[in-house]
Amino acid sequence: MKTIKNIAVLTSGGDAPGMNAGIRAVVRTGIYNNLNVFGVRRGYDGLVKGEIVPMDAKSVANIIQRGGTILKTARSEEFKSYEGRKQAYENIKKLGIDALIVIGGDGTFTGASKFIEEFDVPILGMPGTIDNDLAGTDFTIGYDTAINTVVDAVDKIRDTAESHDRVFVIEVMGRDSGLIALRSGISTGAEAVLIPELNVDYDAIMKRLDKSRKNKSSRIIIVAEGDKEGGEVVADKIKENFPHYDVRLSILGHIQRGGRPSCMDRVLASRLGVASVEGLLEGRRGEMAGLICGQVQFTPFNKAIKHIDKINENLTRIVEILSL
Repeated sequence: MKTIKNIAVLTSGGDAPGMNAGIRAVVRTGIYNNLNVFGVRRGYDGLVKGEIVPMDAKSVANIIQRGGTILKTARSEEFKSYEGRKQAYENIKKLGIDALIVIGGDGTFTGASKFIEEFDVPILGMPGTIDNDLAGTDFTIGYDTAINTVVDAVDKIRDTAESHDRVFVIEVMGRDSGLIALRSGISTGAEAVLIPELNVDYDAIMKRLDKSRKNKSSRIIIVAEGDKEGGEVVADKIKENFPHYDVRLSILGHIQRGGRPSCMDRVLASRLGVASVEGLLEGRRGEMAGLICGQVQFTPFNKAIKHIDKINENLTRIVEILSL
C-alpha cells in the first residue's frame, strides 16, 4: 500500500451548512498527521481545471461558523467525460496528491467511484446534503440546520396565519426526499405533510382541514418540492374545496441552504472530517464516512448513494395524530 503524504479536499453538488466545518476538520487533521493538504476550488470542475491550492491551519481559521463552502462548488460537465477525468488525474499527479476527500451527495460519490475505477486514486467521502437522503448515516451534514431554518420560517408564518385566519401551504426543499418536510412538519404542528415517497390522499386532507375549522385559527400544510403536484397545485385544490378560506402559498426556496450551521452539523462535520483523514491513512477507499447510532461507520459509495425510499411510518402517523 502506497504511503499517503499529500491529500486534497473538495466540496461538490449543492452547498450545505457545515461543509466549512468539514473542510476545517480535514485540513487540521491532515496537518496533525504530518500530511500536506490541498483545497480544490469549485469541486470536480476545479479538479479538471487545476484550481488546486495548498491549505494550512490558518486558511481554515474562523470558518467553522460560516454557512456555504469556502472552496465553492459547481457542476462539472467535463468531469463526466473520460477526457475530463484524465485531465483531473494529471493535475493531482503533477502536485503529488495521493488521495482525495470529497464532501457532497450521490452525484459526488458517483463521480468519485468512476475516478477510483479508472485511475486507482484512494477517495473517501463525507455526506454533505440538506436532504438527508443518503444511506449509511443517520444524518447528513446540513440537514439539521436546514430543518431548523424551516421551523423558524414556519413559526413566523404561523403568526400571520393566526392573525388573519389563513391557511398557508408552505413548499420546502426535497426534490427526491420528503425528510425536510416530514420532520419540520412535526415540529411546527402542521395539519398535513405531503412528500414524494407517499401518495397524496386529498380526501383525508380536506376532511382534516374541515374538522379543524372550528377549533383552529391557522392551518399549515407543508409540501416537499418533489411531491408529485407541488405547493401551487395543493393550494389551488384547497381553494376549490374551501372557497371561503384565505389560502396563501409560501415557497421557502434557497433560504434553506444558507445560514450558520447548527451545533449538531458542526460536530457531525468535524467528526466525519477527522474520521475521513484517519480512514485514508488506514487504507480505506471508495467509502463514505457516516454516523450511525452515534458511531462513525464507513459505507461503500455504491450503497450510500441509494436514496432512502422507505419513510418511517411512525413519523407520518405522528403528523396525523397531532394534527387534531
